[in-house]
Amino acid sequence: MTADIKKQLELLKRGTIEIFNEVELAEKLTESAGANKPLRIKLGLDPTSPDIHLGHTVVLRKMRQFQDLGHKAVLIIGDYTARIGDPTGQNTTRPMLTSEQIEKNAKTYLEQAGKILDTSAHKLEVRHNSEWFEKLTLMEMIQIAAKKTVAQMLQRDSFKLRLENDIDVYTHEFLYPLMQGYDSVVIKSDVELGGTDQTFNNLVGRDIQRGYGQKPQVVITMPILVGLDGKEKMSKSKGNYIGVTDQPNDMFGKIMSISDDMMENYFTLLTDFAGEKIAELVNPNKTHPKEAKILLGKTIVAQFYGDQAAQLAAAEFDNIFAKGQLPDEMPEIKLTAEPVMASKLLMSCGLVPSGSEAKRMVKQGGVSVNGSKISDPNEQITPKDGMVIQVGKRKFAKIKIK
Repeated sequence: MTADIKKQLELLKRGTIEIFNEVELAEKLTESAGANKPLRIKLGLDPTSPDIHLGHTVVLRKMRQFQDLGHKAVLIIGDYTARIGDPTGQNTTRPMLTSEQIEKNAKTYLEQAGKILDTSAHKLEVRHNSEWFEKLTLMEMIQIAAKKTVAQMLQRDSFKLRLENDIDVYTHEFLYPLMQGYDSVVIKSDVELGGTDQTFNNLVGRDIQRGYGQKPQVVITMPILVGLDGKEKMSKSKGNYIGVTDQPNDMFGKIMSISDDMMENYFTLLTDFAGEKIAELVNPNKTHPKEAKILLGKTIVAQFYGDQAAQLAAAEFDNIFAKGQLPDEMPEIKLTAEPVMASKLLMSCGLVPSGSEAKRMVKQGGVSVNGSKISDPNEQITPKDGMVIQVGKRKFAKIKIK
């Protein structure tokens, strides 16, 4: 193994959980360099929701590393497999999505993934797996299914758990990992990336490729990014996420809200800092936690919006939280000067998604009007010009009377 291949391996191993297997990856990198032929790096995304959050970018950043080493990213939009629903990590059958829902979500995925990936034509290939699955015959599907046994499919943890608890596993759910594996055959994948929750699916891809006479792909699994609650994986459904389309101030503020012991996870998975530097940053004896967190926030915001936006977001955060000032800019909401219940006022200002959330925030003491907290969600408030409504630590609105 040459020094250059060793250096590439060290970079690609950073932040990973497991590589199946490292020897094969070294061989593929060596063969690629010798033949001057880039490897094809596969990542499948099922458009089951319209937004990508920082948890998704962990794998996208690894894909970008491969691109920077000269390899080609193959991003598969699972517009067909999303109709089945990946049972990964689910203790129930996931609902099937309509074609309209899938198409709408898929449109946003490419734009958001492009914030991380090099979208040059020679560096990125985008495919929709409906291209081949809509043409597949029943006999061809049976041939794919013949590559794996029922016993092998039942090794999947989520299937075993459901069967042990007398929860139904439907036959169509067996098809998902088989179809994901067939994606690898079609695009001739050399390496497939995924989170640890995708390990079973990606390893099935190796078996399916062997069944079609292809050299099996290397599988690289990445850790799951912890959400803002510090307990569960980042997820929109759990409300503990930072979206890649969040505005700079919101993104920075959310990062500043994470606990100190989460910083190592975020620095490792979301930045390019060397391991030695990260160890220094998360050591309170060498770097003050607030200083480290500010650097983390600036670094992540800069990835999506540039250095200037990151500096402004940090300054805005300091003004609001350290100096107790109001933000320089906030949404201006036009209302009439008619008395309205506090909970309805919050909804009219777009500061909460629902009336129940408005009531919850008021009762928890998270709402203030012109700096004074309110405690009764039914309290009548008369909007006035310039009135400032604040919800939580980061949401503000200024009233403009019609």
